[in-house]
Parts: sequence; C-alpha cells; structure tokens
Amino acid sequence: MAPKETEAKEPKRTLILCVDRDGDLGAKAQIKTPVVGRKDNISAAVALALRDPEEPDANAIFEAVRIYDRLQEENKGDEILEVASISGSELGDVSADRKIVGELNEILNSFSASEVVLVTDGYSDEAVLPLVESRVPVSSVRRLVIRHSESIEETAALFTRYLRMIAENPRYARLALGLPGLLFVILGVLSYFNQLYIFWYVSIFCIGAFMLVKGFGVDREVGKAIKWVREYEPPSLPVQISNFAMIAGGLSILLGFYSGGTNAAGKINLPGNIAGWLSIFPQVSGYFIKGSMDLIVIGIGVIFFGRAIRMYFERDVRLLRNAALIVSIIWTRQILDGASDVLLDPAMGYEKLIFSIIVGILIGLASVLVIFVIHRSTKEFFGEIEEPIDHPKEN
Repeated sequence: MAPKETEAKEPKRTLILCVDRDGDLGAKAQIKTPVVGRKDNISAAVALALRDPEEPDANAIFEAVRIYDRLQEENKGDEILEVASISGSELGDVSADRKIVGELNEILNSFSASEVVLVTDGYSDEAVLPLVESRVPVSSVRRLVIRHSESIEETAALFTRYLRMIAENPRYARLALGLPGLLFVILGVLSYFNQLYIFWYVSIFCIGAFMLVKGFGVDREVGKAIKWVREYEPPSLPVQISNFAMIAGGLSILLGFYSGGTNAAGKINLPGNIAGWLSIFPQVSGYFIKGSMDLIVIGIGVIFFGRAIRMYFERDVRLLRNAALIVSIIWTRQILDGASDVLLDPAMGYEKLIFSIIVGILIGLASVLVIFVIHRSTKEFFGEIEEPIDHPKEN
C-alpha cells in the first residue's frame, strides 16, 4: 500500500496592532513609526510614558505587548505572532487616516498577516477599524479606556465637533452666530449714535420674534407652503369642474338655510316660551321650507351635476345612477313645496303633496328603466365587456 500523502498545514499569521491615531508617538516622544517587535514597542511605550505619564496611547502599547505575550504562551506552534504600533497625524481626519494606511501597508509587506488583533485607546477605534478591516480581517478588538481619558478626550472631541457644526452648518449657524451677530451690529450702530437704551427694546423684540417663529414652527410651515406652491400641479379638468361644483353647491345650500331662516323670522313673531314655539312650529317649518327649498335643491343638483361631468370623462358606470339621482332631486322641489303648503294651511288638503309623491315615484321607476336600457347599449363606452358563456362540450 502506498504511503498517504500529508499536506503541511500553513501556520496562522496573527498581527497584534496598536493604533495611535492622533500621532502622539511622533509628536511627544519623537519615535518614528511603524514600530515592529516586542522590544521596540516596549521601548516606545516607556519613552512616551516618560514624556507624558497620563498619555493613554502608552498604556495601549503595553496592552498590545501583554496580549502578544499571552498568545505566545498559548501558542502550540501553529501560529506566527507579531506585535506592531502605527500612528496617524496631529492634524486628524484625512491626514491621519492616510498615514495609518501607509504604515499598515508597510507592515503587511514585511509580515503577511492573515488576521489582526486591534488595540486602541477606546476613542479612535470607530475611525480606525474600517481602515484595517479593508486590508486584513480583524479577529478581535481591544479597547483600552483610561478612566480620565474617556471623559477628557471624548468631551474635547464632542466640543470640537459641535463647534465645527455650528460654524459650518447653516441651520445651526443662523441660531448660534446669525442672531447674536445681528444684535451686536445693532448694538454698535446704536452706541455710535448714543441711543444705547433702544438696544434693549430691539433685542427683546428680535429674540421674542425668533422664539415665536421657532416655537410655533412658522418657518417650517412657510417653507412647506412655498414648496407646495412651487411643486403644485393642478388636477385634471374634470376634477377641477367637480371640485368647483361642490364648492358652489355647498355655498348655495348654506344660502338656502339662511334664506329659509330669514323668511320664517320675517313672517312670524317668535314667542318667548316653549309652549308658544310648539304651537307655531308647523308654520315656522313651512315658511323655512318655502324660503330655502329652491337654493337647497339647486345646490344639491349642482354638486351631483359636477360629479356627473367627472364620471363622464372618466367613463365611470356610476354616471347613469348619478343622472337618475339628479332627476329625482329636481322633482324633490315639488314635494317640498307641497309639504310646506300643508304645514302652512292644512285646510288646503293633501292632494298636491300626494300627487307630487306619486309622480316622484313614477319618475324614479322611469329613470331606472331608462338607465337599464342605456346601460345595455353603452357597455363599450364604459369599458365593460361581457364574459363569454362556456357551453359544455358535446362528447
């Protein structure tokens, strides 16, 4: 039997990397980076700690060396370890990131790492981690936060960020710089003319107006209104006609109620007790109907007529039912007239009211029949197609 071929397993190459993004190694200890190897990193950390005992980056380097020693003790010969430190720039931002990337590439050229254990001072890892991960996998991140450094560095960073936001963002600059700047200009002008006492009135007015506008969101609403005017697109002509008819019909109905109330108030002396109201209620109702029925019927008819125009252009089959409803509404005027005559003078009899109701019913039935006939002959106009009936196949 032939001996089995064994493949040598390639050892894992791990880099313990400490990152000093703000460039303290070069600025404070004059140490050139990258620093590679355990001995050189301990020397660099000692030099930095002697220059600035409160520097957290020195502790981060010591932590990287400690992790390196621990992994060396646990190493079973299947892993190659290396420890290194790189630094950015005092300028921060793009300059620091470019320097970090350049030094990382330099280390990877001499030590081809398969993974990285990243060690930072806890503040810069958010910015450094994507830069490292884009070039070599990061298996672990160790954030070393010194008790005082977290508060001081993060507070300084937040303060700097807010100052930059105030200076560069127009939205915040108007509040933090614009309004005080305006008040200072007014102060200077009034001081020149010896009218400094007016400054307090102007200041209170400006601050009050600003708080009022911001508090009630007037600026946002004005902005929305301007945007709506700019982007407004009028609806189609049928929709405009329908909306106009609805407004005109609504106004006609309101005027009808007003006319009916005025007519009733002018014909009857209104009593001051409930018994008197109950005795004249039929007369009040009759005069109210007489004075309001024309405008109310016209208003309702106009609303439905506008809808009918829209349905015609949209080829909506409900147009036929809407047309029948308009006819019924128009005839409702005769029924209301008969009802008002009965309320005003019951002795006149109910013949007119009964006749109006019977004719209204006949008109409604006739409208239904006409709609049925028209609907059958206008299916193509309304886009309705009869589905074919499937007949059973003969065997």
